[in-house]
Amino acid sequence: MTLQDLESQLLALTPAEKEHIIQLLTQSLVSTQPEIAKPLEISSGEAYIANTQIAIWELVNAQDLGCSDTDLLQMYPQLTQSDLDTAWEYLDTHPDEIRLALQAIDE
Repeated sequence: MTLQDLESQLLALTPAEKEHIIQLLTQSLVSTQPEIAKPLEISSGEAYIANTQIAIWELVNAQDLGCSDTDLLQMYPQLTQSDLDTAWEYLDTHPDEIRLALQAIDE
């Protein structure tokens, strides 16, 4: 199959099918980032900084409450600036997932 064939097939999909494909592609990109993990044994597939139990939504919540990167690095000494940069990139590519997690803690 050529890229052109794939493109025409993708354009023929319904909006719901396109959304599903986007989610699959996004997940495949995330799985190549060793800094992000989605361990099912920790919490139903939520994104975490790899080798920690710190959920991305926790960092985003703290940032929303006014914490700077410097504050977060002091609160979580096991993290690096690279970890935080990865978390913010994850937020940029998965805003709906993170906002749903934040809504769940507010309820």
